[in-house]
Amino acid sequence: MAPHASQLNAVHVRNLVRGFKSKTILDGVDLDIAEGEFVALLGKSGSGKSTFLRALAGLDHDVEGTGTLETPENLSVVFQDARLLPWRTVIQNVTLGLPGANGQDAGRKALAEVGLAGRETAWPNQLSGGEQQRVALARSLVREPALLLADEPFGALDALTRIKMHALLRELCARHRPAVLLVTHDVDEAISLADRILVLDEGRFVEDLRIDMPEPRDHGDPRFAEFRSHLLRSLGVNLPGRKAA
Repeated sequence: MAPHASQLNAVHVRNLVRGFKSKTILDGVDLDIAEGEFVALLGKSGSGKSTFLRALAGLDHDVEGTGTLETPENLSVVFQDARLLPWRTVIQNVTLGLPGANGQDAGRKALAEVGLAGRETAWPNQLSGGEQQRVALARSLVREPALLLADEPFGALDALTRIKMHALLRELCARHRPAVLLVTHDVDEAISLADRILVLDEGRFVEDLRIDMPEPRDHGDPRFAEFRSHLLRSLGVNLPGRKAA
């Protein structure tokens, strides 16, 4: 188990190295995430995003590595797949491991927060993909985590559902104030949600960009377009009318 993070930072990472035999995935990564801060992590496929998230979650037992890694003991993980137990009802999935009547009350409150009040006794296969992800969010937040790790949680959803989930996640994070690390391939999603955006390339952070825009963020705002162009260039995307760096 990772040591507790400091009171000022929910995450403290120094010189983190992770790899498989002769292949290095993370090459001396440093990062601090403040309490309540929302950080998005972008990168090409294979850049090490999920490896980094799994390291923070303590789920990387199959890789070799060194470095200092401090995270809160109370953390939750949301994956692209909601990972609900099909043989348990919605409320049973949310309250898994929570004891007694207090757990049930907390579970019902969490479901109401994600717009699923009244669906406590439904089965996972009776829910849409977006509803299943709402249950996954409720399951994570019912424990009031100090750190929420999200690995492309909206990647499998359609565009309209994804927009609704963005609004919901913003609302929930403003209410519960966990530190958040969101792994995503979607540049617009990162700009819409995050206080800071990191870009990971070949095992190192090559960008650490603070998004100083008011919320909710307007995609038509010229600053939104500037952030998008800057991040796409950092990701190696050559935009029309621009020469490659």
